Amino acid sequence: MKLRSLKPGFTLIELLLVIGIIAILAAIVIVAINPTKQLGDARNAQRRADVNTILNAVYQYSIDNNGNLPATISGAVTPICKTGASSCTGLVDLTVVTGKYVVAVPSDPQADAAGNSAGYTIFRDDTSKRVTVAAPGQEQGATISVTR
Repeated sequence: MKLRSLKPGFTLIELLLVIGIIAILAAIVIVAINPTKQLGDARNAQRRADVNTILNAVYQYSIDNNGNLPATISGAVTPICKTGASSCTGLVDLTVVTGKYVVAVPSDPQADAAGNSAGYTIFRDDTSKRVTVAAPGQEQGATISVTR
């Protein structure tokens, strides 16, 4: 009597079950990590840092100029220009603070690279003598605004 030797291995059903389990676990990990939320949080952190940088530069300028703010900051909420004065029509030109107080005007992480707007706004309240810099492009319902 001759016995047949069976080759060891996995059946098709076993392989499909393992692949299915791996796919379910991968889906759970991707949902748990949520890369879209993580990237949005990172961009919001950059916006918070940029808003503080702009406001600090404006106040350093004010301290060096007897309490006078840059003349281009008005009492209306206005976008900030990220480039030079000649291209800042309708935008707040902060070139007076670049170089000495900040290397360059920070730009929103998702601002239009070809446009002149930095993606941030600035506002001077004449009654309280306070300046507000905000990031209108914030994500995930965050409010990014600093007033001093």
